[in-house]
Amino acid sequence: MNEPQVWTLIGVFAAGMCGTITLIVTMFARIMKTEFASVRNEFASVRNEFASEFANVRTEIASVRTEMTLGFEAVRAEFRAVHGRIDTLDRDVNAIYRHLFGIDRS
Repeated sequence: MNEPQVWTLIGVFAAGMCGTITLIVTMFARIMKTEFASVRNEFASVRNEFASEFANVRTEIASVRTEMTLGFEAVRAEFRAVHGRIDTLDRDVNAIYRHLFGIDRS
C-alpha cells in the first residue's frame, strides 16, 4: 500500500466517485425541481377546474331557487283563488240555509 501508483489509483477512484455522486445529486435535484413545478401546475389547474365547477353549481342552485320561488308564488296564487271560491261558496250556502229555514224572515 505504499506504492505511489496504488495511491494514485485510489485518488482517481475517489475523485471519480465524488464526481459521479455530485452529478447524480445535481441531476436528481433538477429533476425533483421540475417535477415539483409540474405537480404545482397540476394542482393549480385542478383548483381552477374545481372553482369553475363550483361556480356552475352555484349558478344551477340559484336558478333552481328562482324557479322554486316562482313555483311557490304560483301555488300561493292558486290557494288564494281557491280561498276566494270557498268564501263565495260559504256565503252562498249560508244564504240558502237562511232562506230554507226562514232565518232572515222577520
